[in-house]
Amino acid sequence: MTEKFDVLFLEDAREFIANLEEKERRKILFNIDKAKVLNDPRLFKKLNDYIWEFRTEYNNIQYRLLAFWDKTNNMDTFVIATHGFIKKKDKVPQKEIEKAENLRNIYFKQKR
Repeated sequence: MTEKFDVLFLEDAREFIANLEEKERRKILFNIDKAKVLNDPRLFKKLNDYIWEFRTEYNNIQYRLLAFWDKTNNMDTFVIATHGFIKKKDKVPQKEIEKAENLRNIYFKQKR
């Protein structure tokens, strides 16, 4: 199967994943790899106009990595993972979405 996009991890996302236990880390990365080839909202879901979430449930704990798309060079399609968090409810806290939007704005300003 062909991957639809590549994933790049900003520092906060890398730190979040690095601080998890090995089994949790492997499950999250496995689900991200699956989301690259499958269109499955249980793995990768749109939250608003710009922000998406990678979703992983492992041992009844919900792990989320928020992300946005970068299609600016017309050659490659990237999904940029901004940061991760563990959540207890289905709804993503607004402050996490705002953090992802802020990191997205910084990313595109630095890219110019």
